[in-house]
Formats: sequence, structure tokens, C-alpha cells
Amino acid sequence: PNGSAAVPRGNGTGRAGSGAVSAAIPLTMMLTGMVGNGLAMLLVSRSYRAKGGRRKRSFLLCIGSLALTDMLGQLLTSPIVISVYLSGRPWAAMDPSGRLCDFFGFSMTVFGLCPLLIASAMAVERALAIRAPHWYSSHISPRATERGLLAIWAAGVALALLPLAGLGRYSLQWPGTWCFINTARGSAFAAAFASLGLLSLAVTGGCNLATIQALVARCRAKAGGAQPGSRWGRIATETLLQLLGIMCVLSACWAPLLVTMLRMVSEQGAGPCRGLSGESRRWEPRRECDLPLTAVRLASLNQILDPWVYLLLRKILLRRVRQAACAVSRCSNAECRDRDSALPQGGHCTVP
Repeated sequence: PNGSAAVPRGNGTGRAGSGAVSAAIPLTMMLTGMVGNGLAMLLVSRSYRAKGGRRKRSFLLCIGSLALTDMLGQLLTSPIVISVYLSGRPWAAMDPSGRLCDFFGFSMTVFGLCPLLIASAMAVERALAIRAPHWYSSHISPRATERGLLAIWAAGVALALLPLAGLGRYSLQWPGTWCFINTARGSAFAAAFASLGLLSLAVTGGCNLATIQALVARCRAKAGGAQPGSRWGRIATETLLQLLGIMCVLSACWAPLLVTMLRMVSEQGAGPCRGLSGESRRWEPRRECDLPLTAVRLASLNQILDPWVYLLLRKILLRRVRQAACAVSRCSNAECRDRDSALPQGGHCTVP
């Protein structure tokens, strides 16, 4: 789900609701996401061109690609949802051929899966940079990162095209304001999407844990010797915090939906929230609809929260983390201030 694309509200009849009043929420979410992703790309561009950002260019490419992917997803899906809300008409009346539903489901799939895969690529890139720096410096370059990102986007598009080739199906979802993967029992496409998403989360978490372990071991090794390079400490801390923040956002937003999709695929029957029922073609909302609807709403926040996590986890937060690290390591406040003032562009207080 992308930005405001999955913030369904309705009257249980497949209609969008009360026009401009209902459209306020998806419109606000779209604008928030656009501003956040735009600022994130601006910061990434400035850091990429800066002299001190050369060692982080591969990581910055991933961050910029994540923001660009989120923004494109919002641009392609949010206007459709807002139009449905404002019209107050059933989706079938606006899209009798079903092509708009296919396009919407395709966009939701591409721009839902690609951020998960890009986050995994970021985690792998940082793990290699910290744990195998010599191999990383000789094999990983911005050009190689660009090829990897293109491969991720190509894989996302290829997977999303499968229903259009007859392997899987996109269908209108309750309460009739958006389309996504049909999760009928035995849907291999839905199971593949959910499994690939959960695998991406697992890879992201595993690589980040490996990076944390390597950073802690390196800091301990240097604690007894000369003070480690301030720039390395700042870059490593900033990168680690960004990865952890994005990993937490991805897990909190996507894990409920992916697990719910697998559960719905494995359930008997078609389920109460998978489509229109009866000759009247009216939705029959039930209490069982609440869980998948909540999961979709959580997933729709991902593209909004990602850039703000990147924006917030910068110098202000890093200074707080350094102060906390100093306190844990029993450094005096005066010593911490002295170290911070002595280090250019920030630094870190090494925890023994």
C-alpha cells in the first residue's frame, strides 16, 4: 500500500463515503508523504555531492531510491483513491472494465514490495561495509549499487505483472475504494508476495544484527587504544540508527499485513472481506474485516514514515545518542561536552 492508497472508509455498500469529508484523510496522508520524501531526496542529493559523502554513496543511493519509490507510489495511487472518495460512486461505476483496478493493484504491489527489497539491500550493503571492508571497497561501487537497484525494480515489476498474465488476480477490496492482490484460498501469487515480503524483513533484521555486532566489537577493540576516527564513528552511528529506524518502521507497518495475507490464503473458503457478495453486489462488512483492514492501514503508513525516520535520525538525535552513550560509560557531562566540541561535525564518545 502506498501513502493514502489504503485508508479505506466507507458505508458498507462499496461506495467511498461522504465526498470531501472522507477525502481529507487520504489527501493529508498524500501531502505528508510527498513533503517527507521530497525533503529526504533533497538531503540525500546534498550529502551525495558533498566531499565527505563519498564513502557512503552506495548507501545514499539506496536511501534516495527508497524515497523516490515511495513518492512514485503515492503519485500513482493516491489521486485515484481521492477521486473515488470525492465522486461518492461505486468503483464498478467508475471502472466497468476493471482495468483501473488492475493498474491500482499493480501499483500497490510494485511500490509495496520494492521498499522492502531496497531496505534489505541497504542492510546487506552496510553489513558488508562493516564486516568485510576490504571486499566491499573492491567490489561495491555506486555503479554496482545502481545495477542492483534496477534489478530490484525490475523484479518488482515482473512479479506485479503476473496477474495480468493470468497467474493470480487483482480484486476490489472492502469497502470498495481500492484494489489489491486477491487472497482466495490457494492463491500462489498472494502467498509468494507475502513470503517474499517476510523474507525481506528477515534479511533486513539479520543483516542489521550482524552490523550491530561488528560495530560493538570494533568499538570495544579500539576503546583501549587510540581514539577512533571521529568521522568513522559519526558515519557508522548515523548509518546504524537509520537502518534500525527504517527496519522498525518496515516491520511494524508490513509484518501484520503479510502475516494476515498468509493466514487468509490458508483459510477455508473465500472469506468475508474478499469481494462483493449477493445479487445486490453489496459489501457485507463483519467483525472479521477489522483485522485485515487495520493491517492495510498500517502498511499504508510505510511510505509516509520512511522519509521522516531518515530526516529525524540525523545530527540532533545523534548528539542525544552520544550523550546517552557517555552516561552509560560513566563519562562526565563536562568530558562529553569537551569531546563533542573537539570533534568536527560531531563525533562520538566511545563506550568501553
